[in-house]
Amino acid sequence: MKIKFYAPLWGNTLPFDAFCQNVKAAGYDGIEMATSFDTDETQTILNTLAKYNLELIAQYWQSYEQDFEEHIINYEKYLRNLAKAKPIFINCQTGKDYFNFHQNQLLFDLASRIAAETGIKIIHETHRGKSLFAAHITHEYLMKIPDLRITLDISHWYNVHESLLDDQQEAIDLAILHTDHIHSRVGHPEGPQVNEPQAPEWKSVLEAHLSWWDKVVETHQRNNTTLTVTTEFGPYPYMPVLPLTQMPLGNQWEINVFMMNLFKKRYL
Repeated sequence: MKIKFYAPLWGNTLPFDAFCQNVKAAGYDGIEMATSFDTDETQTILNTLAKYNLELIAQYWQSYEQDFEEHIINYEKYLRNLAKAKPIFINCQTGKDYFNFHQNQLLFDLASRIAAETGIKIIHETHRGKSLFAAHITHEYLMKIPDLRITLDISHWYNVHESLLDDQQEAIDLAILHTDHIHSRVGHPEGPQVNEPQAPEWKSVLEAHLSWWDKVVETHQRNNTTLTVTTEFGPYPYMPVLPLTQMPLGNQWEINVFMMNLFKKRYL
């Protein structure tokens, strides 16, 4: 098997060229990000990625619309636009936690049709507020839609279930079998992101995440498939900050590079 690593554009404040240069120097294979509806702007992004020999994972997160009919129209618009950039795949925060099963299934079905038409794989992220917001809910979707492939961001489920997921074994085991991509953020029962994964007070939480990631890696080793990982620790408000000054309690870039190197040391 092979593991490839991607940096999130989320939180970056550097010019895109400088960011890409840092991403390449750190040892990443590419960047996960949304693309623009402006053709020239997207082409500039693609040219810069090519300059540094970096791959693109396209990202959809803009699921704002409460009205389902409006939502599905915009969902298709965004996915078709992302597919034009020819990413290695599209990662989607699909649907809403308050849409019913049928509504979210219509979105999954639409994504499958777009993937078939464009040749760009589309997978769906386990994210709070979206269709796959909880382990037991995701289990239901995977049982009923067995070809659904996911991005496992298990940090969200730690927060949603307010636990280390010891009582969600069956649901997570099934999710692991459907996982193509990992977001390697470390969450905890009271939040989606610890302030510093190397800190000893978070050791048990980090080890709990690693125990699930071990199983994802084992599955890809067994199937001889490529696993992709985005080290998606984020900025404020995911990153805890001090009151009044709003100074972050950790360095987002350094934490993400640490997570990549932790995976490389453990799995490569």
